[in-house]
Amino acid sequence: MDTLKVRDAKDVEEVVRAAIANEQPLEIIGHGSKRGIGHAMATNAVLDLSALNAVTSYEPNELIITLQAGAPLGDVLSLIDAKNQQFAFEPINTAPLLGTPVSGTIAGMIAAGLAGPRRIRAGGARDHLLGAHAVSGFGDSFKTGGKVVKNVTGYDLCKLLAGSWGTLSVMTEVTLKVMPKPEAERTLLLSGLDDAAANKAMTAALGSPFDVSGAAHLPKSAFRAKTDGLGDLAGQGEALTVLRLEGITASAAHRAGSLRELLAPFGTATLVEDAASAALWATIRDVLPFAASGALGAWPVWRIVCPPASGAALGTQLARETGGDVIYDWGGGLIWAALPPKGDAHAPAVRMRANAVGGHATLIRAAEDVRRDVDVFHPQAPGITALSERVRASFDPKAVLNRGRLSRGAVA
Repeated sequence: MDTLKVRDAKDVEEVVRAAIANEQPLEIIGHGSKRGIGHAMATNAVLDLSALNAVTSYEPNELIITLQAGAPLGDVLSLIDAKNQQFAFEPINTAPLLGTPVSGTIAGMIAAGLAGPRRIRAGGARDHLLGAHAVSGFGDSFKTGGKVVKNVTGYDLCKLLAGSWGTLSVMTEVTLKVMPKPEAERTLLLSGLDDAAANKAMTAALGSPFDVSGAAHLPKSAFRAKTDGLGDLAGQGEALTVLRLEGITASAAHRAGSLRELLAPFGTATLVEDAASAALWATIRDVLPFAASGALGAWPVWRIVCPPASGAALGTQLARETGGDVIYDWGGGLIWAALPPKGDAHAPAVRMRANAVGGHATLIRAAEDVRRDVDVFHPQAPGITALSERVRASFDPKAVLNRGRLSRGAVA
């Protein structure tokens, strides 16, 4: 396999233009941490962005950071943490789930668009992307957005690049907004609720005036051990419902007390503070109970998005039908499902359940032979498929960028 390691945006332009001339599609990687998501690509040429790893500028007082595409995510998080700042959308570290050694790059974070539990309050990766420099499938550099937060009309290219899995352009530099880290973090824990009761408790909390920034439920599980990063919080796999409040210490403490009273009908909530709370939410964010190194490491893992009101029924039925395990995030609007190994990764059951409630499902982890036979990304309605294809063709008419990653019936 030919690996083309670029040093700057000019190099990227030259590589893409050569790929077009030679009709040779390119696989775009940073650290390759998410190569296991999506379909195997129709190429033997790799465009490696890992050398584009500089922090172009960081203005903590302006809450803005500009980075080259290959900047390591772990290093960037350490840099902004030193200024007591964070990416409010809580980017997922997919390394434990996929069993890769590294956490990936900034452009990979944007291209995947996977946000953590705070999305219910802060939005997703696309909502924090202010601007980008990129090279299209024509081999031309373009710039979208800027360094200020403003309302614009027309084509918001930043929104398109987030979650496009590298199929529209090769990002070379991105500008993101950062936010101050909260002074305090308080998490309320309810034990022993079934999925339906947990869904009601999370709905009540999210509908309250107490500004909940995370709501998740881990059902009772025979598979979940104490080694999942939960410590003794969910000993012996007991069901655990968790609700997070953040802000200045006095406010977080006061709201936690009020929320505890509101949730009294569901049981007595215990309180976890600051570092212990952060560790708990990192466990949920990175789906550590389903980690590749854990008991369910060989099982396929689905990411199912659905209306929160439908989450409990969908997850309960899917777990019962397949013998699998589920975790609910975002108040039930996001379900992570680890299902027993099967040739089709239980795709018909998952997709039927998701379609029935207007949701969609992505196969995040599965062996390559399974991903060859199963649609990894949720099949779209014909009209949306046609629109998506027109958008892709307007950026990359020869389909040289990550060809075949998003669909099995991709342009060959």
